[in-house]
Amino acid sequence: MKDVSHPKRSSRNRRNRQRHHPLLGERAIATAREALSELDDGPIGGHLGVAGVCKNVATHRFAADVPGYSGWEWNAVLACATGSDYVTVNEVALVPTPEGDALTAPDWVPYTDRLRPGDLGPGDLMPPAPDDERLVEDAEDARAVVVDKRRKHHLTRAGLEQATTRWRTGDFGPNSEFAEKAALRCRTCAFYLPLGEPVGENFGVCANEYSADGTVVHATYGCGAHADTVVDEDNDERAAAFDDERPIF
Repeated sequence: MKDVSHPKRSSRNRRNRQRHHPLLGERAIATAREALSELDDGPIGGHLGVAGVCKNVATHRFAADVPGYSGWEWNAVLACATGSDYVTVNEVALVPTPEGDALTAPDWVPYTDRLRPGDLGPGDLMPPAPDDERLVEDAEDARAVVVDKRRKHHLTRAGLEQATTRWRTGDFGPNSEFAEKAALRCRTCAFYLPLGEPVGENFGVCANEYSADGTVVHATYGCGAHADTVVDEDNDERAAAFDDERPIF
């Protein structure tokens, strides 16, 4: 005769075992709450459940209503040796909730990766990294962009490509807001000074003090200060002058 399973009975038995397990019962919850209360770092809310359950360890979760820590919860890690009912507290802490709503510090960034464009200040020293792909020492290196052979280091093609990409996609490139709203392009402007090789014909320096003065701009960048800019005064719509001395009665 086959064994007949009883799902409801099995579920009830499982709950009974959990209720009587030294790490999951009411006594364990009380022990965890007491340990957290001893921290005296904020109110301990309702019991949220148990996480990280294994044979001898369980983490009890409690709601936290601590000012400045929205999205955090209290955790108390309890342990119990096999065959024993004696529960010990391993660790207590205020931690972010699993939902990920907590305001937390940004991920740690290695020192070598922390520098950002604009961080260099007067008097600061920033030597290139030993493996900087933007530089080579040998002027005969196929990767080198040689401007002056007397230099100790030479820019590589990769370094030049990185620079032109930044310039093309940056604030002074053809897709910037200024360029999209401009009627004329830098290539035809008297203030545009082409850089030429090795940078290429698509880049130059702006010489207009009222625009991108001294900045590398793309040839198809543009702004309202182009040398050929003309304002059609006949189409300049102006509101009628208001006579503030005219009697109102």
